Amino acid sequence: MAKRDYYEILGITKSANEAEIKKAYRQMAVQYHPDKNPGDEVAEEKFKECAEAYAVLSDSQKRAQYDRFGHAGMGGGGFDPGFSNIEDIFDIFGFGDMFGGRQRTRSRVQRGSDLRYDLEITLEEAANGKDEKLEIPRLEGCEECAGSGAEKGTTAENCISCGGTGQTRYQQGFFSVMRTCPNCSGKGTIIRNPCKECKGNGRIEKEKTLEIKIPAGVETGSRLRVSGEGEAGVAGGPSGDLFVVIHVKEHETFERQGANLYSAVPVSFAQAALGADLRVKTLEGEEDLKVPAGTQTGTVFRIKSKGMPELGGRGRGDLFVAVTLITPKSLSKDQRKLLEQLAEVEDTEFNDESFMDKVRNIFG
Repeated sequence: MAKRDYYEILGITKSANEAEIKKAYRQMAVQYHPDKNPGDEVAEEKFKECAEAYAVLSDSQKRAQYDRFGHAGMGGGGFDPGFSNIEDIFDIFGFGDMFGGRQRTRSRVQRGSDLRYDLEITLEEAANGKDEKLEIPRLEGCEECAGSGAEKGTTAENCISCGGTGQTRYQQGFFSVMRTCPNCSGKGTIIRNPCKECKGNGRIEKEKTLEIKIPAGVETGSRLRVSGEGEAGVAGGPSGDLFVVIHVKEHETFERQGANLYSAVPVSFAQAALGADLRVKTLEGEEDLKVPAGTQTGTVFRIKSKGMPELGGRGRGDLFVAVTLITPKSLSKDQRKLLEQLAEVEDTEFNDESFMDKVRNIFG
């Protein structure tokens, strides 16, 4: 038998919003609930049907999938609406005890918050890696009360108002509605004698010195996770994690792109024309660079494996050096005379017919 349309099952249109979907489901769930219809198999099937429809239409991703592909988009085999029992269905409305379900005790144990630390390092430190000491302000478990919040020798008591569940129940028409207990603020316990050290919080703010290893190859935006070094959990819960976010300072000589480095080296006209052996800077010191005769300004030379190390030790990038021709701003008498002689030769060469033919081709 073909499945019925989910919107039809709940009696709503495809444009129904979240509140309308919830309202329609609530009405049908109450109408067809097995407790109200004992032994009625038809009502039981309708109850399962509307639960399945609600599970899909109340989830934005599943609803979009269903709107596009219909039942075929929900996968093969039987559909599991995701509710383990009747109590779970009504927990979505806060009506966990509506049909006599078991009231659950709320646990105060909570995981501690994660922390972020922004660390600025130099390019050399990013290339070589380093050991760094960090001063981290954070909440740590109170040693005096072992994180309980109660004075040593005493314990927290179950809240009388909610019986330790952290929620109180009141009747609203047909429904039994659960709300956060105002007496214990949802904790489920009351501390009569709070610890003087932490004032009942179970945690105190301290500054801890941590030593971490910055691996070679990190770049701006790299995140290092230090497990368990975030804030302490509540009531003995596990600590959060510390995330160290790396920021690499700009370098006066090198520009970084991934694992490769880029720089420029100035050369004179004579060096570019006649060729020269230069010494160029790298992160480790200086390296020989042979500039051949006739090198043009902007020519880029590659020096292998003189860039940044790949994170994780998977090799190393290259260094790319661009040659920049430097024109002198002032000349001595001898320099000017030599350049004037060179200019005469250049004029002769540039007036060559073959050269002019090339120029015409460029602009023709």
